[in-house]
Amino acid sequence: MILRDFLPSPSLREYVRKHQVIRFEFGPLEVVPHKVYSPRPEICLAFYLRDPVSAIYSGQDMIQKHPRCSIIGQHTVVSDKYTGRDFWCLQIVLQQSAFFRLTGIPANELTNTFIDAEAIWGKEIRSAYEQMCNLGEDIGLVIGRAEQFIEAIARKNIKERHSLDKVSSLILYQNQAVSIDKLASDCCLSNRQFQRKFIERSGIGPKLFDKVVRFEKAFFMKNANPHLDWLSIALACGYYDYQHLAKDYRFFTNMTPNGFYALDSQAPERTFGVVEVRQDLMV
Repeated sequence: MILRDFLPSPSLREYVRKHQVIRFEFGPLEVVPHKVYSPRPEICLAFYLRDPVSAIYSGQDMIQKHPRCSIIGQHTVVSDKYTGRDFWCLQIVLQQSAFFRLTGIPANELTNTFIDAEAIWGKEIRSAYEQMCNLGEDIGLVIGRAEQFIEAIARKNIKERHSLDKVSSLILYQNQAVSIDKLASDCCLSNRQFQRKFIERSGIGPKLFDKVVRFEKAFFMKNANPHLDWLSIALACGYYDYQHLAKDYRFFTNMTPNGFYALDSQAPERTFGVVEVRQDLMV
């Protein structure tokens, strides 16, 4: 079982935040549990190199099959993901504005959904995918081939950086509530312009993005430190008190913090004694 994050090459950090590798195999008689995937502040390019993935979104009954190369937009809802027994995924977590800069497609068109990456990059990504599948279990080579693809598309008609592109990173790594008025002023934009451009580049508005960021921090901090009580986690993640944290859990998952933590404890990686965490949140 592998569940690990890798930093991208320095030349790609303008576009890529991290590479996430997920690799597991279940035996023929084992029941494969599904993964309850929580909202996270990320837009991803996912390569499914073995068995496919399907998803059911909260409040829906229809199963949607992910394409083998998927672009997954910013999500604010929970999804249940179902995999086969032989699962091998490289998920490239893009910088929040990178999808818009690389494609010119407004990120909000992908919010709470996914599309086939071949519809955008055609034979280029198909060729990269096929080569990655043939590289076996060598993680370094697989990531290297994916990075070659990103570098190639980044050289073509990349949109220029905007001062607003730094804002999502600022929100991502802060521990206190942000002032949208100040962020807009720092970008020399009116509030209306700031909101419109942020949604275009990140998929959702800045206040909702900030809410997703704090929720994810609390979720991963509890995974990394199960001994911590929820009040301590709430205060460490920028909430005023436990009730504000619980309100966000109800907003995103329709569950209590303990209820959703118990649900995550049944995830596939738990079968192998692995817990999903963010290393920068370890305390």
